[in-house]
Amino acid sequence: MLDDGGDRLAEAVVGCVGVLRPAVGRDWTRVRAGRLDRNCHDTALHLADALLAYAAALAGRAQNAPVPFALRLPDGTDNSGLLDVIEATGALLTAAVRTAPREARAVHRHPFGTAGREGFAAMGVAELLLHTHDIAAGLGLPHQPPAELAEFVLTRLLPHVRPGPGQWDTLRWATGRGELPGRAPVTDWHWSHDLVLPTERLTLQGVTPASAADLVRGGDGGFGWLDGGPFEGTREAAAHLIKLYRQGVHRPEFGLFVLVRRVDGRAVGGVGFHGVPDEEGRAEIGYDLVEGARGQGYATEALGALTAWALARDDVRALCATVEERNTASQRVLAHAGFARASVVDEGTAPEVDGMELPLRLYVINGTDRRVS
Repeated sequence: MLDDGGDRLAEAVVGCVGVLRPAVGRDWTRVRAGRLDRNCHDTALHLADALLAYAAALAGRAQNAPVPFALRLPDGTDNSGLLDVIEATGALLTAAVRTAPREARAVHRHPFGTAGREGFAAMGVAELLLHTHDIAAGLGLPHQPPAELAEFVLTRLLPHVRPGPGQWDTLRWATGRGELPGRAPVTDWHWSHDLVLPTERLTLQGVTPASAADLVRGGDGGFGWLDGGPFEGTREAAAHLIKLYRQGVHRPEFGLFVLVRRVDGRAVGGVGFHGVPDEEGRAEIGYDLVEGARGQGYATEALGALTAWALARDDVRALCATVEERNTASQRVLAHAGFARASVVDEGTAPEVDGMELPLRLYVINGTDRRVS
């Protein structure tokens, strides 16, 4: 089963306190925290405040704005007490992650408005790793977190970052805290959660590189599948996502989405893009369903939602899908979602699709003439 992040959070809290505890007798207010424009004390307080805010948002299922409160230390709290607060707020976030249902989401502004329990866990781990690094750098303390913790963050929050030779070095570089050979310094960055699109009966849930890797290994990707799914096409799409991720060209909004039924939380299929739009603003789309979910309109519903979202963007002008000529059911889905059969000339320019039998039929929907039913 894919790690929901609770154990990773607990490990990161222990690591943070273990690194910083030997320096509690020093004056943290007089030492700058690494490359940050704040001192070590204020950075530690910010860390605790972030952990508490994440715990409150996830536990309270905040939807419109973060829970409106902030952490305040009593006068006279020393550095040892401050580390106790980090331990406590870390434990609160860990408990919120472990007890939240898989479908729970709460508000977070970057970049799609909400995050799930795994996303909040990854944010907590990121805060702990990075700010421990900042404080340790200021105080001259050694800090080398486990590579698995850095990878947990990279594969959940930084899916657009090409993996480097070391997970921790890559994470520090990607957040403006270090250098990587052959890569320009990072001066502006943000993390990226999975995009979730709701429909009447479904939610389309973006697949992270971590989830895709689990699907490729034969796992469930962290989803509860109907009828022992997923269908093989979803696993192939996950393998394609991993390929793009390793090349550094994956963009989560143009990746793979799993179709999850609202009524019972069961995953029934996958839908997504073959990559980002080309120079002409055209992107290719594909989908599949587990056998037990076919014939109920799920594919049409999901395809309609995804095409509406894509064609509302400035960088998408048209979507296309290639279907085997004998797959009449899939052709009907595309027609119901507003796609039209392409011309013979256009079909001659259609990209080759691995594993599909010729001849193929190409279907296209344009931003200017879409007609979703």
